[in-house]
Amino acid sequence: MPESAETRTRGPYRTGVRRREQLIGIAMDVFGEHGFAGGSLRTIAEQAGVNHATLIQHFGSKEGLLTAVLEEWDRRTVENGLTDISGLDYFRRLPEVMAAHRDNRGLLELFTSIAAEASSPAHPGHAFITRRYTSNLATLAGHLQEAVEAGDIIHLSPAQIEIEVRLFTAVMDGIGLQWLLNPETDIHASVTTYVERAIAAWGRL
Repeated sequence: MPESAETRTRGPYRTGVRRREQLIGIAMDVFGEHGFAGGSLRTIAEQAGVNHATLIQHFGSKEGLLTAVLEEWDRRTVENGLTDISGLDYFRRLPEVMAAHRDNRGLLELFTSIAAEASSPAHPGHAFITRRYTSNLATLAGHLQEAVEAGDIIHLSPAQIEIEVRLFTAVMDGIGLQWLLNPETDIHASVTTYVERAIAAWGRL
């Protein structure tokens, strides 16, 4: 049977997609370990067994590669099982989400490294990290507001909710960093304890 044009192009296309995914995975590891500034395209290319021109062909620049890496990180984070729940159940599942980093330390290393660097507006990841934090705070605030409306906790004003979700985010980031520094840290138990205390406090503020 003659080979169709679709069949002829599918093979190279799939190969290109797999290659791109491989390069992003390696870049995740390099940026996670060395940060954006310290993670060179040369190092990524050497680990991938390609030349510098191949990276530029796929991503255009080092900044373009970082964007692809952050988008992949975001995609994997969204897939952590938080899309089917709301209200206080959202907070109660966070210990499992945080504990999942034990099977993929590199993702947390990546976010922690890039987030620290990206505090500078000149950093190419600044806009992404800023949007990510803004989105995360809005999501937490929305679920906390749902808990208020459901009568699961006492009434909290918008200002109080904003403070609570900022504190919550700071604790999650802090526990994650402590675990990176000392893998013996019980990340699941630590997050569970904080979530339980936070929910109890929201019931009596």
